[in-house]
Amino acid sequence: MKKKFSAILLSAVLLAGCGGAPSTAAAASTEAAASEAPASAAAVEENTEGKVYNVAYLVNGNLGDKSFFDSADAGLEQLKSDGRITLTTIEMGGTDEDKPKWLDTLYEVTDSGEYDVIVVGTYQMPDYLKEVAEKYPDQKFVIFDDDTYAGQDANVCNIVYKQNELGYIIGTFAACTTLDTSLGHINEDKVIGFVGGYDSPVINDFLYGYIEGAQAVDPDIKVDTRYTSDYVDTAKAKEYGYSMINDSKCDVIWGVAGNAGNGAAEAILESGNAWFIGVDSDQELTLSSDLAAITLTSGLKNVGNSLIWFFDELDAGKSHYGERVALGLNEGGVGVVTDKNFTKYASDDTKAKVQAAIDGISDGSITVDSALSDDGNTKAQALRDSVQPGK
Repeated sequence: MKKKFSAILLSAVLLAGCGGAPSTAAAASTEAAASEAPASAAAVEENTEGKVYNVAYLVNGNLGDKSFFDSADAGLEQLKSDGRITLTTIEMGGTDEDKPKWLDTLYEVTDSGEYDVIVVGTYQMPDYLKEVAEKYPDQKFVIFDDDTYAGQDANVCNIVYKQNELGYIIGTFAACTTLDTSLGHINEDKVIGFVGGYDSPVINDFLYGYIEGAQAVDPDIKVDTRYTSDYVDTAKAKEYGYSMINDSKCDVIWGVAGNAGNGAAEAILESGNAWFIGVDSDQELTLSSDLAAITLTSGLKNVGNSLIWFFDELDAGKSHYGERVALGLNEGGVGVVTDKNFTKYASDDTKAKVQAAIDGISDGSITVDSALSDDGNTKAQALRDSVQPGK
């Protein structure tokens, strides 16, 4: 008889050895029922007669990205290995020339009627998905890391991630790092940086947690916040990085602007006076070797874990179609890289404080504010403005 250990196993891989960090115990965390008690994946009853789902994973890009697409693939492959799903993966390509295939493939796979669940992901797919989902109301879909049309279609589950919790952990780490003057490239000033994509509720959700985590370590820490207003302009983020380092004396910068944020890492490398923190995936694995060398850690969105959580929930009789589900630490939806440069450079005190932040969020003793709540973005912006250097 097979026990449902897949979520725990994948968490161990994607959290990169985060000792003591929570497993992917499942918790129903929808916007409509956020206060419900968590339901452990391990508590799902063994059932040798359980349904094996036929799943299609449509990749609007290619595997090998060492980011969201690979993470989703790892989770689905784990489910397949455990005998819980059969899996067809279709790589549709990610160039502009490939985009017409995305809608055509989605229609073709849906029209076949072969699949219990079709999985797609990220911000480029919601328009295509909505068109097809509305024409095929009996087909079930999951889209990860997007909530554009959440709740509008009863056959679509939107999975997003609690970036405010992630921000708090990274803010704790960044604050501890800027205070550790025994570490190279760290100056005496208590200033950290944040390069975001847009001044928007989603990006400010990362920022809100980042500032709260930093100030829990030291309330006098300042946070220099800049926005690139896109996710591709590395030149603008590089310019910001130089200004943060030279004018504000930042020595730790978190890039939360997609590829654009990596421009800040380039400024850090060339200046030799600061450290970078990555986002979404383990950027020590995706950046060039010289940029990886100045990346201390990354905040993770664990897409693979979230898909395992979704099928754990299905097995427990909870489908979540027609819902927006937000997954945080307790569901394995977010995490932090704690090997490689983190192990090499973080002091024992820093590691202990990061673990305490993880434990506090997990057990509920730490509550992190969210920019996605009612008037939350306004409060996040006010806090941001109050901690800018010079204020």
